Amino acid sequence: MSKGSQNIRKPAVAGLFYPASAVELSKTIADLYAKVEKAPLEERPLGLVVPHAGYPYSGRTAARAYKLLQGEEYETVVVISPSHTVFFKGAAVFDGDGYETPLGLIPTDKALSKRLGSIHPSVYLSKMGHASGSTRGEHALEVQLPFLQLVLGSFKLVAVVLGDQEEDSINALGEALASTLKGTDTLIVASTDLSHFHSEKSARRLDYNVQHAIEKFDAQLLMKTLDEGQGEACGGGVVAAVMKAARRLGGKRVQFLEYTTSGETTGDYQEVVGYMSAAIVSGEKALPHKAVIGETEARKKPIFELSDQEQARFVSIARAAIEAQLVGKEYTAPDIEKFEEFRGVFIRLFVDGEPRGMMGRVKARRPLPEAVAVEAVEAACEDPNAEPLTEDELKHAEIEISILEPLQRVHDFDEIKIGRDGLMVKLDMHSALILPQQATANNWDSAEFLQQTCLKAGLPKSIYLDKHAQVYKFTAIVFGRSTG
Repeated sequence: MSKGSQNIRKPAVAGLFYPASAVELSKTIADLYAKVEKAPLEERPLGLVVPHAGYPYSGRTAARAYKLLQGEEYETVVVISPSHTVFFKGAAVFDGDGYETPLGLIPTDKALSKRLGSIHPSVYLSKMGHASGSTRGEHALEVQLPFLQLVLGSFKLVAVVLGDQEEDSINALGEALASTLKGTDTLIVASTDLSHFHSEKSARRLDYNVQHAIEKFDAQLLMKTLDEGQGEACGGGVVAAVMKAARRLGGKRVQFLEYTTSGETTGDYQEVVGYMSAAIVSGEKALPHKAVIGETEARKKPIFELSDQEQARFVSIARAAIEAQLVGKEYTAPDIEKFEEFRGVFIRLFVDGEPRGMMGRVKARRPLPEAVAVEAVEAACEDPNAEPLTEDELKHAEIEISILEPLQRVHDFDEIKIGRDGLMVKLDMHSALILPQQATANNWDSAEFLQQTCLKAGLPKSIYLDKHAQVYKFTAIVFGRSTG
């Protein structure tokens, strides 16, 4: 399927709720992140509750939640919003190919979307509530996506709009989410604002009651509070459904993050809108980032080696996983006791000598055989910059696998060696990685390598010289295709 025939949901509120320029949007979000502290949190976020007004009003409060995701990776993010533009029963799971923002395309997790939309009659695949273009598009889901793009980078999306907020629809969505997401590497985002157009004093009273129910992690109390008029939340049903699902998925507690009102931006305290952010945390510990990124830790690890036979087996795993995906079959990577360690993996595909897809992760959350299988399928079918691979093309496609050693912070650029090192550059929410073989293929020297990595991150090419920029190098075992 060509990109022109893909069903992409285009931005509907860019230039209204947030900047339409990619550069200005990136800067706006980076500035918001810079203004908030990352809350101390030992557990990994399972879900977030975030507001959905224009960024000047609720952007800082949303940033408080999204900043928790720094350093985290999720395969898929489920974003759920109420419908402000059209009424319908139940919950509509977007069945298109992706959502687009000024920062680029986010591909739909089609398998997970299909599963979610097939469990309960009230939760179904549909574009209802997801319209854009000439019809006023739903903003409450869309405004969350640029935050996620900058902080997570690569992920797949399940987009859900809840049409009505009756108890039956809320329960159905909660049950469907819990059944679908069990065992997946997924973050759930509930989009809601709180009370509308009360005085600051009245708003805070109403919003405290909603905040209290959410902090108690009590979906029934939240719905009772809203039903009895003791609080207001346009996405209250969304939050209740997410809390119901999160409890069954291992959620342990809710961490309140921030509350504010529109009065802080407008100066009008007679008619305000309330905003809050919170995180639902699991019992799973957050990634030990210092153990992953750090030269001292890297030196402690034994040298990782693969025999020719082991390399060939990993290439076979990658090819088998892609083949199964293309013919609609399930594939389970073999358990190999020697390779239970989690390592970053990147897969590059080539057809007739030309690059055809590349996907990967710096920090893996699964054993190496499974990581190779997952990234191979994503490189073949999910790279937004390449056409999906076909069955015929797979027969003569070349598969290149790069298994990464831990990243090491670079303090002296003379340490970088072309042909040995890959590079990663980070500044605020911007980051990019280039593999060592790509620098060799392009005949870059160290300065050009640094500049190209900065440009890939959407940053000025010499930003690596900035004192706030972080530069990392890494080595990789590369095999499966002739790189000479």
